[in-house]
Amino acid sequence: MPSMLQLSIWSNIGQACLESTNHRVCRMPRINGNEIRPGNVLEHNDGLWVAVKTEHVKPGKGGAFAQVELRNLRNGSKLNERFRSADKVERVRLEQRDKQFLYESDGMLVFMDSETFEQTELPADILGERRPFLQDGMTIQVEYYEAEALNASLPQKVTCTVSETEPVVKGQTAANSFKPALLDNGVRITVPPFVGEGEKVVVNTETMEYAERA
Repeated sequence: MPSMLQLSIWSNIGQACLESTNHRVCRMPRINGNEIRPGNVLEHNDGLWVAVKTEHVKPGKGGAFAQVELRNLRNGSKLNERFRSADKVERVRLEQRDKQFLYESDGMLVFMDSETFEQTELPADILGERRPFLQDGMTIQVEYYEAEALNASLPQKVTCTVSETEPVVKGQTAANSFKPALLDNGVRITVPPFVGEGEKVVVNTETMEYAERA
């Protein structure tokens, strides 16, 4: 192992971290197959995968298992795997760094570290349907494995402007009958009846739903 690297064990949380001057990679303790949760990053089949969806199945015959939809963090390919409780899986924690979004060019998103001014590129489709919520100058978290940027996550809540929606009805304040609305980024959501055109609203980027008035 190169001398610039040192291995430290964080015994209090049971994870091993490989550190260098530029990055840190943490391997969590191996987990059982039925402990996999959405968002977990796994080292599986010689690749790095993020769990997108998990479904716990208890068949009439045989033992229970977790049906897990995985997405490859390097090439975006998808895989559906079945993990039983006895299966051991290597979980990896990616290092998260704050980066500022600069611009998009040729299908690549360009981010900058505000301290080192180092620039990082990631494919635009890494954000999937949430790409429209990425705003100029927004600070997001880019996730690294060693020195390799693999994933990006938006802030959980983003403020947008309502471009189109039905007129506000006077006296109607109930929020249980939502109406369709078009945001300034082109995304369609539903909003309470008291929200009108031109108003700013907060959207939950995880669910892509209205959260509150801005």
